[in-house]
Amino acid sequence: MTTSTHRAEPQLQGPAAPRAPWRDWLALALLMFPVLLVAVDNTALTFALPAIAQSLNPSGVQLLWIVDAYPLVLAGLLVCMGSFGDRIGRRRLLLTGSLGFAALSAATAFAPTAEWLIAGRAALGFFGAMLMPSTLSLIRNIFAEPNRRRLAVAIWAAGFSGGAALGPIFGGWLVEHYWWGAVFLVAVPLMVPLIALGPALIPESKNPEPGKVDIPSIALSLLVMVPLVYGIKEVATEGLSGNGLGAMAFGLAMAVVFVRRQLRLPHPLLDMSLFRNRVFSMAITANVLALFSFNGFILFLAQHLQLLEGMTPSAAGVAMIPALIATVVAGLVVVPLVRKVRPGFVVGTGLAFSAAGYSLVTFGNHDGGPTLLLAALLILALGVGTAETISNDLILGAAPAHKSGAAAAISETGYEVGALLGTAVLGSILTASYQHNLHLPAAVVSTAPEAARHSAGETLAGAMDLAAALPAPLAETVRQSAAAAFDSGVHVTAAIGLVLMATAAVCAAVVLRKVPKAV
Repeated sequence: MTTSTHRAEPQLQGPAAPRAPWRDWLALALLMFPVLLVAVDNTALTFALPAIAQSLNPSGVQLLWIVDAYPLVLAGLLVCMGSFGDRIGRRRLLLTGSLGFAALSAATAFAPTAEWLIAGRAALGFFGAMLMPSTLSLIRNIFAEPNRRRLAVAIWAAGFSGGAALGPIFGGWLVEHYWWGAVFLVAVPLMVPLIALGPALIPESKNPEPGKVDIPSIALSLLVMVPLVYGIKEVATEGLSGNGLGAMAFGLAMAVVFVRRQLRLPHPLLDMSLFRNRVFSMAITANVLALFSFNGFILFLAQHLQLLEGMTPSAAGVAMIPALIATVVAGLVVVPLVRKVRPGFVVGTGLAFSAAGYSLVTFGNHDGGPTLLLAALLILALGVGTAETISNDLILGAAPAHKSGAAAAISETGYEVGALLGTAVLGSILTASYQHNLHLPAAVVSTAPEAARHSAGETLAGAMDLAAALPAPLAETVRQSAAAAFDSGVHVTAAIGLVLMATAAVCAAVVLRKVPKAV
């Protein structure tokens, strides 16, 4: 990935001589390790949240920050890390990030407090930002022939979406058989093949004249992301408070400053001119919303399956295997499909599938077991695999050749922003609805310890812990009250997801309707 707009971009440094095809596909296989790791890390932690809540006793806001600290830092640094990759080499940046990510993952696995875990997740986001920028640009450099490159990009996208579904399976099994910290340790063996074989099989790629890295733009990008997400959390959990609205206003003001600076710079950190292309902008929006819907759904599904349905972490993860398969298969099937059907119709249909999945949750009855929610996830996964694969191809195809690196940067940033917003927005709304609708019995309020009552009012896991310490009649009342409060939040978040996905499906079908079929 590159963030430079210099005209020398097509002259990327690569192999000095033609490579054997088998080396190209082995290089792609190695590049899938960081893709899978980042995608798995985005969702694996959701299945460890109940165990983390019991072990570290975080507040509701801390629990959300444990999830969001990593993608927040990662999304804020993706573009600037692309610039560093342009200068020092994308393979070098990838290997540096792999070493740092593996070492920090091992340290974070043994976090003794919620604050430690949040800090570790944020630090992992720093090194994670070194992993993703390089992968797509390296793929474009390795696969020069368009059809082979399109297949390689489809595999890349399928790996990302498939990894997001694979995360809960890994996370569930590890938490059940070991402890929640094992979710972080999985990064170590995943990085070993890349570190060992990457220098020999992955050709170096960098822009010979990348332009100067603009440090103020890096700072501004962080000043946009952090206050905006913090403000969203505050408004969702505390209502229209001064802190929340002020943070959002500050983040939006910094966004204006950031955009104006990029428009003035000869070598901007983020090439804003790409957004003037309607196809590019719509494809980015579809990409963001696909990940938004998927990650937000998994966030509440993981808690529902474990805490309300009583499934073990590994059993809950296995229950998601059909969705994992559907995501990967859909991403690969649509590659030849766009030669017969216009891409805009394919993307719109994918988003419509996501809306259909959310509609099942919005209007369905959740009291009949996990079947309805798992069916909704399967439909959602089909839509995500379809929409994000083709939208990613449209992003790269809509950009001029000399700006393909910048397009890759924005595409990958969109992945992380979608994952971030899915957990931050829908997670915050879910938490706020749960806290507002939870009503503990008077007998519990008068007899239970204040700390236990406070924990129950913060999270569903806290309520289940409180119920476990009460006599049978009161315990069942607390469980039913907590389940009803959580279910009300699920209906609200699903309704929001339904409206967003349905609107995006219509917009994609209209805006992208003239995009021709693939050759």
